[in-house]
Amino acid sequence: MSVKKELLEVLACPKCKGDIRLSAKSDYIVCDHCKLLYEIKEDIPIMLIDEAKQVENTEEY
Repeated sequence: MSVKKELLEVLACPKCKGDIRLSAKSDYIVCDHCKLLYEIKEDIPIMLIDEAKQVENTEEY
């Protein structure tokens, strides 16, 4: 089970308040604007800026 579509519709990036999306493998919430990945643990998105992973290219996710 992954993050529900309804939850994704109301979530926003905590850093820029912009749109987010689910990664292809459904293991991260992705902010393309900030280039941050927020991990999903046990079906719960960890939307903490300090715990996000900075990446150069979010298209890979």
